[in-house]
Amino acid sequence: MKKIITFLLGYICLFFLHGSSGFGADEESVSVTEGDSVTLHTGVKTNQQEEVIWYFNDTRIARISGDLSLICTDVQCNEGTERFRDRLKLDHQTGSLTIMNTRTTDSGVYKLVIIKSSSSEKIFRVAVNDVPAARQDEKTKSVVEGQSVTLDPGVTKNPNDVMVWHFNETLIAEITGDQSKICTDDECKERFRDRLKLDHQTGSLTITDTRTTDSGDYKLLISSSSSSSIVVVTSLKSFNISITAVPGLSPAAVGGICVALLLVVCVVGGLAIRKRVCMQQNNQENNVL
Repeated sequence: MKKIITFLLGYICLFFLHGSSGFGADEESVSVTEGDSVTLHTGVKTNQQEEVIWYFNDTRIARISGDLSLICTDVQCNEGTERFRDRLKLDHQTGSLTIMNTRTTDSGVYKLVIIKSSSSEKIFRVAVNDVPAARQDEKTKSVVEGQSVTLDPGVTKNPNDVMVWHFNETLIAEITGDQSKICTDDECKERFRDRLKLDHQTGSLTITDTRTTDSGDYKLLISSSSSSSIVVVTSLKSFNISITAVPGLSPAAVGGICVALLLVVCVVGGLAIRKRVCMQQNNQENNVL
């Protein structure tokens, strides 16, 4: 009996020393491209009685108390640690954690601990991959005014993806499921009137009959949900478009050429008249003789 009690006490001590992560905690693997955002969902809705704590590689990075009054992100939770400065967001309703502008150094194990009457844990193994060279090459495009240009995100659109296009921070197009919207405000309608086309299969945006005023930054935000709706990955594709004017002469240059031609005509005409007068004079002198 004494041995059984000793074994149970040892088991309980081991549990509290090492935590419950080794005892069947749920796990989710996430892969994201550097620079994108990723949201790690708790899958629950808080009732103000829980405490939600997030850890990265066993270092606390975020916490919400039961009454939602104490929210801290990284530097506040861990003095002197600035790995995630201004790149973490917490959802007050669910405790979900969003990591923005991800870096390869953000790869690792994220642990969610929810404390209420009993504790529960979930593990997220996040891998942040380098930006592919192909994606870097497609960021800048240059076309001549009047031509069409297609901004291709280079991805395969999933039925549940939400794709939102912005031009210089102004919403210009959106695809949600099988529904799409183009230019819902007056400014957008005026600027791109009947000149935007969306490909529902890829999310590509085509600008027809381009103008120099179309030059600027175009951004595509893609929100993708996993089948379990636990993880939402947000990707950001950026394009810098430069529309150059049709090659040709400026009005000032055309005016200058016209003036020059007029001067040439005047000079040539004057020489012709002078030559004719001289010939007439010569003829008159010959007749007198």
